[in-house]
Amino acid sequence: MLKDKKLVNEAIDILNKILECELAGVVRYTHYSLMVFGHNRIPIVKWLRDQASESLTHASEAGEHITTLGGHPSLKIGKLIETEKHSLNDILKESLDHEETQLNNLYTLLKLVEGKSVFLEEYAREMITEEEAHVAEVNKMLKVQPK
Repeated sequence: MLKDKKLVNEAIDILNKILECELAGVVRYTHYSLMVFGHNRIPIVKWLRDQASESLTHASEAGEHITTLGGHPSLKIGKLIETEKHSLNDILKESLDHEETQLNNLYTLLKLVEGKSVFLEEYAREMITEEEAHVAEVNKMLKVQPK
């Protein structure tokens, strides 16, 4: 476990950014799920709602790490911008931006705790693995197969 007070405070700050970003994901993915229309609506809505649920789980995990370190979980929500663009491509591009922002937060945490806390290091690595898988999946969804 982290002992250095400055390091603990830095970890709490980054974990709060992760928490805020995940809470924004809950709102973002729920909103997107309401804005999907067309023939493929049902599976896409399910995928988006699954992403919202996963974001809530991730937010809870980040909050647990914050309180374990003696910190106070943020009540803020990460950046939410209403672009008024709701085509599936626009939704996926915004999702990709969101996931990449979170990846940056997670890599920042990993760099901070690497070699100093196996507990937080493994948490960061597991989350990075999940987020990189999301990014890869969204990138695949954005590609159009040649005819």
